[in-house]
Amino acid sequence: MRRLLLGLLVALVVPAPAPAGNRVSAFYYPWYGTSSLDGAYQHWSQDGHSPPNDIASSYYPASGLYSSSDRLVVRAQMDEIRSAGIDEIAVSWWGRGSPEDQRMPMVVAAARSRGIAVAAHLEPYPDRTVDSVVADVGYLVSTYGIKTFYVYRALDLPVAQWAAAHDALHMYPGVTVYAQTPLAGAAAAGGFDGIYTYDIVTYGGNMFHRLCSEAHRMHLLCAPSVGPGYDARRGSGDPVVKLRRDGRTYDSMWRLAIAAGADRVTITSYNEWHEGTQIEPAVPRRRASYRYLSYEGAWGLHGAAAEFAYLSRTRYWADIFRKTSLLQLKTRAS
Repeated sequence: MRRLLLGLLVALVVPAPAPAGNRVSAFYYPWYGTSSLDGAYQHWSQDGHSPPNDIASSYYPASGLYSSSDRLVVRAQMDEIRSAGIDEIAVSWWGRGSPEDQRMPMVVAAARSRGIAVAAHLEPYPDRTVDSVVADVGYLVSTYGIKTFYVYRALDLPVAQWAAAHDALHMYPGVTVYAQTPLAGAAAAGGFDGIYTYDIVTYGGNMFHRLCSEAHRMHLLCAPSVGPGYDARRGSGDPVVKLRRDGRTYDSMWRLAIAAGADRVTITSYNEWHEGTQIEPAVPRRRASYRYLSYEGAWGLHGAAAEFAYLSRTRYWADIFRKTSLLQLKTRAS
């Protein structure tokens, strides 16, 4: 029922396609499971928590605990994502045979049926190497037609090996590979096409201008990551917190990303509940002697409107980003 409120709270007009090279992309996690559909709670129970009342998040999903294997859930999520003006999802992917890989066909079908592009967020699965990433890219291109790849912690692996693999990574026309790093020079030396930051705590908006300027000097695309805040105290025990400040944190990061001349904006995240970076609707709730955080008061909103506040605001900033990008293109052409 709560998801049906989206139609009342977020404009349903599909935004115009982003200019070539300009997209709004959100990191998406298909790793959640429930006992009824998957035999056990997956991820909701990490770090010793006991769902459904006690979960590994400082926030509680407005739709309740869900399974990423549930086709109806995934379809509803894609409706929210598209209505929020997001052009692309970067799907967290942990290698062939992983639960995320097994769910990829359903996610791809649901996203593309709604006009959402699908990228892969290549995670640091056990024994990942440059050669295995090259094989992963080939697999994901040939199986799903994915052409955009974000490599998390790319520089954990040697730059020289990335450089040697450039031709193999780009053997398929249209493939674009981003490295998660602030080091534009190293990314360029490794043969990457662009950089992104993902971590919204370490890489705040005040760094975006420098990062994008350095990336553009190296002829790289710049895709800085914006996010609403960070709170992983229940998800992993990390004591570091980046407050949401009733939406001001999100606004500031968006504003600085656009001012930095970002080629695309990446959002951390649509639904990484463990780290409290999600923009997926959350509900205020007291369970298991713990009061879960909520979006109450964000941009002066309360109740159901507050639950969807970050999706609505994403649409606002995505539209501004598109208009700004179009204006920049026209200025360059004149």
